[in-house]
Amino acid sequence: MRVAWFSAGCSSKNAQSNLTEKAQSENGNKGLNRAGIEKRDEFYTQLSDIEAELPNYRGQFANKTILCNCDDPFESNFFRFFLLHFNDYRINKLVATSYGKSSIVGSRYPISKLLPECVPGRGYKAVINSVPSTSFDSSLTMHELNDLFMLPENSIEFLDGDGDFRSDECLELLNSADIVVTNPPFSLFREYLGTLISSNKKFVIIGNINAATYKEVFPLIKSNQVWFGASIHSGDRKFYVPDSYPLKAAGCGVDASGKRFIRVKGVRWFTNLDMEQRHVGINLIQKYDAERYPKFDNYNAINVSRTKNIPYDYPGIMGVPITFLDKYDPEQFEILMLANGNVRANADKALLDMVGYSRNPNDKGGVGVIAGKRTYARVLIKNRHPKEMA
Repeated sequence: MRVAWFSAGCSSKNAQSNLTEKAQSENGNKGLNRAGIEKRDEFYTQLSDIEAELPNYRGQFANKTILCNCDDPFESNFFRFFLLHFNDYRINKLVATSYGKSSIVGSRYPISKLLPECVPGRGYKAVINSVPSTSFDSSLTMHELNDLFMLPENSIEFLDGDGDFRSDECLELLNSADIVVTNPPFSLFREYLGTLISSNKKFVIIGNINAATYKEVFPLIKSNQVWFGASIHSGDRKFYVPDSYPLKAAGCGVDASGKRFIRVKGVRWFTNLDMEQRHVGINLIQKYDAERYPKFDNYNAINVSRTKNIPYDYPGIMGVPITFLDKYDPEQFEILMLANGNVRANADKALLDMVGYSRNPNDKGGVGVIAGKRTYARVLIKNRHPKEMA
């Protein structure tokens, strides 16, 4: 079976937060389609981005088995991060699996030195139950790896298959894990997230902001089963890529160590681990004004073009940008539905009636319409505690 694989920190999105929403959508779709066609899909997350996110859940890793099931152990910075913090985070066990058909496996550390009998096309797994009390250097030398796997509690071995996360042996590893931390295949994001949810697993994974609009994903966000992480809410992120990856776009290049990188827009962490930032709330300072907040033609709701402009005193339904989810506090707001072209897939008739949905000639499947003109996708919300109107 051929699998489009985004190993060890892959993501894909070409939308800029400082462009218009239309430009975001167009650029993102072009970039994603191009990546899918060219099969250039191995993007590796920087350690700095992982270090900015995972400490927000530090206490929740204690005494847990952590699984990185889309990560070559020796090329992945996820595996590296958990080795560095294995003892101070009080991790019980760390497991990482590789994908046998990855083009980058063995580029940093020759696998033959740890697994002498190489089996082409097969993945392998590294299992860590103990890390020496002497701290690792972030460079993680081959000597340190040899010492690590000399410990009888640790092991490294080939898998029976190629390491596809959907294989029976990888699903067995998933079932025995407590928390999954990785960057899954973007092309399989729906299926990957669905597997985590159906397995009742805690997780911290990377996707792109557009994934929040998927009909398989948005209901999970609405029901507070999934939310955005703490550290990435705008801008681009740098990802390392294999030597064969073309560096044609602006922002791509080669760093001082000779590693090739690209910059990716619209990256987000998706998680179901709680964190302090999720309960801060948005500081609302704008007062409702009918002229400033026009109503949709096809929804009983007002349009709020920027999250920071949500009025503090409006008691009804509001349509806000997808980026509202970066600051969403479930104790402050209630998410009702997503008003986009796939509205009938994420809302039943009772909900559509409740938000006053009425189709008209300019309504292309559920996107909000104002004065006969289509707007962009909106999250329909209500303020749980609106202040009294003056």
